[in-house]
Amino acid sequence: MSVMQGNVLSTPAIVATATADEPKISMIGTGAYLIEAPGAFDLPTQRRIWALAHAVEDWPEVREVVPGVTNLLVILKQTPEEPEQLHLRLGHEWDCARSIDLSGKTVEIPVTYGGDNATDLAAICDYSGLSDREVVRLHWQGDYTVVALGSAPGFGYLHGLDPRIYMPRKTVPSLRMLKGTVTIGGMQTGVSVLTGPNGWNSIGFAEMQMFEPTKTPPALLAPGDRVRFRPERIEL
Repeated sequence: MSVMQGNVLSTPAIVATATADEPKISMIGTGAYLIEAPGAFDLPTQRRIWALAHAVEDWPEVREVVPGVTNLLVILKQTPEEPEQLHLRLGHEWDCARSIDLSGKTVEIPVTYGGDNATDLAAICDYSGLSDREVVRLHWQGDYTVVALGSAPGFGYLHGLDPRIYMPRKTVPSLRMLKGTVTIGGMQTGVSVLTGPNGWNSIGFAEMQMFEPTKTPPALLAPGDRVRFRPERIEL
């Protein structure tokens, strides 16, 4: 699970442990709540997170909502006088939330699979038992949905990766993975937006810019967008 970075999170003061059908609700510091959905990372759960965000964003005490991967950060305008009551309201709103779809655009991303920027492709083959061509084929044939932006400006967390090529994040990150590297991390995939340390597994490279500060909006992707990877070149 992921929450967009840039907000300072302190030790939760109030935590409600999730049951099979209930979220975990934590008070973060004195001015925010984190709602973590129960169950696995899937689109129905993410759609319910989107519905919850839509329901609470207009509450008078709410300054901002930040949807993450199966979680929602609710940032308040000030410290609540009755935090337990707000906690209960959030839990009730989750119970009432129904799945919604976000209408987004379709983005096609040309990719060079393999080559110098696919240093982890062999490890994915070893882990999955598949050939490099099978891994590449399963990746580009996927139909992906952007569930959230986070970890770096414009980075889209994509749902839709074929489970046959799930790959755990590396215990020792690459120290200098290039911006534009196409990666797999657990059951998600994405395109790195910064050059630097990265614990995801590289399988290719995309020239397309994911984030340009001078554009409006600066991020190419948004929650609800559909993404297709197009194999522009395969170097195996």
